Amino acid sequence: MTTRSISFPLSVSQRIAIGALCLFLGAFLTWGVGMAQDSRMHNAAHDTRHAIGFPCH
Repeated sequence: MTTRSISFPLSVSQRIAIGALCLFLGAFLTWGVGMAQDSRMHNAAHDTRHAIGFPCH
């Protein structure tokens, strides 16, 4: 069985855009969910926030 991989070369500007999007999404998930008042969102991310040192209460 032969495995083939397909690569799509990205330009530097595309890599920067993807990196910025990932940073924005990560920041939103950390602070947006971290400061959420909804108990379901709070409980879903509770242990992870404490593991990375993010206070939530």
